[in-house]
Amino acid sequence: MEEKEIVEAEPILKDAVSAENAFSREIIVGAEVGSYEYNDGRYMDLLYKHFNAVTLGNELKLDCMTGYHDGNRTPLGLETVLFKGREIVVPRLDHSRADRILDGIAARNASHPEQKLKVRGHVFVWHSQAPEWFFHEDYNASKPYAGKDEMNVRLEWYIKTMLSYYTDPATETGRKYASLFYGWDVVNEAVSDATGSYRTDTEAGSDKLSDPTHGTKSSWWHVYKSNEFIINAFRYANAYAPASLELYYNDYNECDPKKRAGIVELLKAVKDAEGTRISAMGMQGHYDMDYPSVSLVKDAARAYCAIVGSVMLTEVDLKASKGFNGTVMEGEYKRQAVRYKALYDSLLELDKEDGVTVSGINFWGITDPYSWLQTFSGVGGGADGTKRQCPLLFDGDYRAKPAFYSFIK
Repeated sequence: MEEKEIVEAEPILKDAVSAENAFSREIIVGAEVGSYEYNDGRYMDLLYKHFNAVTLGNELKLDCMTGYHDGNRTPLGLETVLFKGREIVVPRLDHSRADRILDGIAARNASHPEQKLKVRGHVFVWHSQAPEWFFHEDYNASKPYAGKDEMNVRLEWYIKTMLSYYTDPATETGRKYASLFYGWDVVNEAVSDATGSYRTDTEAGSDKLSDPTHGTKSSWWHVYKSNEFIINAFRYANAYAPASLELYYNDYNECDPKKRAGIVELLKAVKDAEGTRISAMGMQGHYDMDYPSVSLVKDAARAYCAIVGSVMLTEVDLKASKGFNGTVMEGEYKRQAVRYKALYDSLLELDKEDGVTVSGINFWGITDPYSWLQTFSGVGGGADGTKRQCPLLFDGDYRAKPAFYSFIK
């Protein structure tokens, strides 16, 4: 089979974004990678060439850390550990999937210091991809829910354990990985699309609390009935993270005015609480060709920066191909490029405003075929593969699309 090659003549994306006629400084220019993409050597070559940071798509999430065991129906195993002077029972963690990728990045960084990648941790607390058993007595989903005090212990243990393993130079693994991590998503998607307030255990959706994991409903809220778990997550992260590690709140649909108001209240609550620290708001940036408008993006960034000082786009892609049937549509590519340029120009303008800092742009993938949108039916993808998406900067032949050149000044 003919191998597809990286086109070497392209400008370097990360260099163009940091140039004097752009951000005038080095910022995070990142992309998502998971176990599947990591196995693609050309994908990784493209990543190292054009990007300076990476987000692991699933490998640092709770369900992966507990091994996806038994379809997330039961823990991988239980063990007794000494935590804050007393013995507690905790689920056994499996770091192998994340470590495989991180080991590769660390080795490549050492051998190619001119192409070093940083890593954004993703994510400690999320209603989705959190096994339901984690919230129940004895880690058994058939038993009653654990109380708040017990959940606080579990939450603190988990955040401390993860940060100790990956960022604490006092541990063997921390010494190996600490220099990789620049930040971590502490809490993800805790505000409701429907209400603009906190996501609850009754959020609209077909999932049930009894399911092994949830798509919309929050068992965190079911236990706490308040934002206490959010505040505590940032408090524990601040307690155990190195001071250099940035701590984020991350959410999608973040430019919708109603949801924006709810996120603002969450950020204020975190910022005002005792013992917490938050570095920036993660604006996911899963946008389409018409929404949100540039003005809404700017309004959201200004609102968030007024509280936390900085925003980072964290999961950028464009649902650009409504009705796209798999055939290359040059007009669609060009229209997508115009949209990307308008968004990028708005970020450059925002960054020049007093009180607003844009600290990074992370894309949710590099090449179109790997995009999660290919199997997301809500935007014309779907499991049957008949309506393909083209949301990213490179095509399936690893070649830069017109969208790529929207970031080249």
